[in-house]
Amino acid sequence: MENKRVLSLLGLALRGGNLAVGEEPVEAAARAKDARVLLLAADAAENTRRRAEHFALAGQCLWLRTPFTKEELGMALGRTSVALTAVTDTGLANAVVRRLAEGDPARYAEAAAQLEVKARRAEERRAERLAHEKNVRQGKRKKNPERPAKKAAERRAAPSRGADPRPAVRRGRPGPGARAKPYAHSHPVKKGKGSFRKREG
Repeated sequence: MENKRVLSLLGLALRGGNLAVGEEPVEAAARAKDARVLLLAADAAENTRRRAEHFALAGQCLWLRTPFTKEELGMALGRTSVALTAVTDTGLANAVVRRLAEGDPARYAEAAAQLEVKARRAEERRAERLAHEKNVRQGKRKKNPERPAKKAAERRAAPSRGADPRPAVRRGRPGPGARAKPYAHSHPVKKGKGSFRKREG
């Protein structure tokens, strides 16, 4: 019964475009990091098993040998025979491996637990992405926990209301907005004999 459910899930994944069938499509999906689990037929050759292991290592995903023969997989997927497939959707991969674990817990329970964790993390990332997109649409910004403390420090450093709001006068060269004094750096003129008329007494 569980085997039929697994095959129906694989057919559903194929119709939804979430299943790669055959060695070349599976290799492409694995190298693109799109594959979530690789499924190998029970009677697949040893060379196919080694390639599946290599693809899973390259794609950083799981690979499992299923209880189905190549003919059984082929009939479920509309082919003559299928030795290797790859599920590219996290939710469907989790459902397929969970069904396999229900039929044979000793063989597939560990893989089902790993995929459960991956599916939960993927759902959390998806929820975070959706929340971020919603905030961007609404113009909301992420709250900075350091911002209130920074504002409080600025308020403490600001002058009180009774203080003189005018800036302190700097000694030396005037600032860019200050008024220039044209004779500030000139030398005083010495007064000579002919500077003033002698006052008549």
